[in-house]
Amino acid sequence: MDINIANSWQLQLAEEFEKPYFKELISFVDKEYETEVCFPKKEEIFHAFLACDFEKVKVVLIGQDPYHDVNQANGLCFSVAEGMKHPPSLVNIFKELQTDLEKEIPVSGDLSHWAEQGVLLLNATLTVRAHTAGSHQKQGWESFTDAVIKKLSEEREDLVFLLWGGFAKKKGKKIDRTKHCVLESGHPSPLSANRGYWFGNKCFSETNAYLASKGLTKINW
Repeated sequence: MDINIANSWQLQLAEEFEKPYFKELISFVDKEYETEVCFPKKEEIFHAFLACDFEKVKVVLIGQDPYHDVNQANGLCFSVAEGMKHPPSLVNIFKELQTDLEKEIPVSGDLSHWAEQGVLLLNATLTVRAHTAGSHQKQGWESFTDAVIKKLSEEREDLVFLLWGGFAKKKGKKIDRTKHCVLESGHPSPLSANRGYWFGNKCFSETNAYLASKGLTKINW
């Protein structure tokens, strides 16, 4: 499998790609894509690392699995392909965006424009088998994305990490909170949001306030 990522990420992660676990992971993914229907498309597995250069990252949003229904996942966490119906979590993300920043709910669920502004849309697991949530967990992706988070924490400063839900909060243990801003809330899924753990977190305005305080351009959410 071709690891199609920006040169800046290639330099940062070159050692990771040579580790035994990563080679085993790629072998597993190759076999899965040959024998099963998997998402996202193979050429979009590393989309997050192609859409947002290492040096341009301002915000890191951590998801869990790619969407596992047909034509949804596009390699960016919480994002769906152009023209697709918004999944429930994305519906709630857009509702919070609307109330937080008084913005219209977007027609498109493709979040590529966030990535282009420096939002790394990182799923903990980058692939999934069709209609089987969590099917590619514990194969090595978690170690890889832990390494990505650790690298960003160590090599960069003044980043905003958005940790939505318990899974993302666990991933956030590798973040140096003395040099980065960490904003935590419940997950936007209906299960969490309807219990009062999501709405009103104001993560979008708080992210922009922090970026502005560091002299950085705000994200046009």
